[in-house]
Amino acid sequence: MSFELSAPTAPPGPDDAEALYDRAPCGYLALTASGLITRVNQTFLDLTGYRREDLVGVRTFASLLSGGGRIYHETHYAPMLHMHGSVREIAFDLVRADGDRVPVLVNSVAESGAILTAVFDATARRQYERELLLARERAEQAKDRADAMAQALQRTLIPPAPPRVPGLDVAAAYRPAGDGTEVGGDFYDVFQVAADDWVVAIGDVCGKGVGAAILTSLARHTIRAACIAADEPSEALTILNEVLLRERDGRFLTAALLRLSHADGEWRIRFSTGGHPLPLRLRPGGGCEPLGEPGALVGVFDEPRYQTQRAVLEPGETLLLFTDGVTEGRGANGFFGDERLAQAALGHLGTASTLVDGVLADLLEFQDQNPRDDIAIVAIRASHLSG
Repeated sequence: MSFELSAPTAPPGPDDAEALYDRAPCGYLALTASGLITRVNQTFLDLTGYRREDLVGVRTFASLLSGGGRIYHETHYAPMLHMHGSVREIAFDLVRADGDRVPVLVNSVAESGAILTAVFDATARRQYERELLLARERAEQAKDRADAMAQALQRTLIPPAPPRVPGLDVAAAYRPAGDGTEVGGDFYDVFQVAADDWVVAIGDVCGKGVGAAILTSLARHTIRAACIAADEPSEALTILNEVLLRERDGRFLTAALLRLSHADGEWRIRFSTGGHPLPLRLRPGGGCEPLGEPGALVGVFDEPRYQTQRAVLEPGETLLLFTDGVTEGRGANGFFGDERLAQAALGHLGTASTLVDGVLADLLEFQDQNPRDDIAIVAIRASHLSG
């Protein structure tokens, strides 16, 4: 293998240096300390459409700027150049000889009583910035529309107030995460399926935003249909699981379903849970205990086993249903937790509204009024009702 060595290139001569200056990839100007143009290269002339004799010894650099640019030149550019001796990447609009404007970026150095200035054509950059800004505005508008749609959808999913159920005192609360405007996936529902036969549902969809709101809508309506088609809450959860698996979007949820039937002077409960916190059973004398056994997440497994469990809600007893935004609410002292929840619930025993409002207030205070997760709470208190 052989190599051929070329002769070293001679340094550019005066004529070559002058040509390089005149045809440089950016405009060059030499200015007096007052800004009068004393020298300008051909690149700048081509950019602005002026003749050399129109500028040299005749115009100041500031006089070539737009009205706003001249103000910025006097209030910011010139003082910075005087104080620091240089300025970099200052954006101006130059007014061309034909009256059109061209966006430029300007670098200047003050040296030996003169100002040396380089001017870069920023037309492509300005267009890119405008397109980027438009794309950002479109994205923000799309997000605003999506958030508005999700919030409107969520408002339809959260009942404005629980229905009146003879023999039961029912109250509920829903609080989105953060400042209350973020769209979450918690939901609850209370509806009648037959005479003296009611369903209470509470759930928590994985994720937030539009996708969570859509899945919440699907879950809520599926639960209503399933509870009419199937007597047992476990069967309704199985139907809901099958529907979610068909969606195949990777989302899942937790849920608790209670069916309360009044017969022979008592409220009989059939209930089933799918990965959801167990309801708390609060007794008038101060007892507090979880109700039932946990079940599998909904929308994850092909053949989960949900069990229907049974209990009787005695007069004066209360069931407290909640999402994990309650027990997993994080404050300065860690999680709110099961123990604090039990203490709060027992401390606010009374009507269903008193219980719900008291627990929610304690939880928000624990988190400095800034919950990091959505919160849903439902209380059901049995009163006396003749059979």
